[in-house]
Amino acid sequence: MTIRTIETDGRRSAAAARRRAREGEIIAATRRLFDERGVRDAQIEDIARAVGINRAIVYRHFTGKEEIFALTLVGYLEELREQLTGAQEEASTPGDRLTAAVGAFVEYGVAHPAFTDCALTLMRRNWGELLDEISESALLRLGRAITGCLSIMVAILEDGNAAGDFHVADPALLANTLYASGLGTLQLARVGILVTEAAPGVPRVGEVSVEQVRDHLVRSALAVAR
Repeated sequence: MTIRTIETDGRRSAAAARRRAREGEIIAATRRLFDERGVRDAQIEDIARAVGINRAIVYRHFTGKEEIFALTLVGYLEELREQLTGAQEEASTPGDRLTAAVGAFVEYGVAHPAFTDCALTLMRRNWGELLDEISESALLRLGRAITGCLSIMVAILEDGNAAGDFHVADPALLANTLYASGLGTLQLARVGILVTEAAPGVPRVGEVSVEQVRDHLVRSALAVAR
């Protein structure tokens, strides 16, 4: 290997490191804006301003806003996986583990409403649209982060099947269903509004607590699993 080759490789490594650092700064800034303002109010201009760059530089690193959303969601999902893991480790039975994991999911979603918004925003897109708008590498990272959370639920359901406590034909499908339905139900916990019928054709608006939503999701998950 020549000296020139070594120098060229060194410059490439340094450039790659700078690129990764800048991408990390952009994702971190996006996360802060999401947590402070919500997903809707976070614009590319705001993200660029928070990092101290112009929007053109943002597009050098990401294909667009959807890719930034996807990679920001990765961070949320990695945190959620830690919460799910810790919550169910001390539980002794599959039922208790499922209860703890679903409860941890609700608690994380309520504490991080931007996580729910970000996840639902991406779920509204079909696979073809995501392929057009997000690079394959970013989709791979997102897929790994999602499966990291789902694998915990799948393991609980499979252990429950083995113990005879659960009777789940397709643990992966149920884990995906619980994740998707849980995201939607978290919106109910956020707004705290429950609409019922006081009399035929007469709506009544009441309140619903986070605890009620959590208990409902836990009971629903256990009922389906059993």
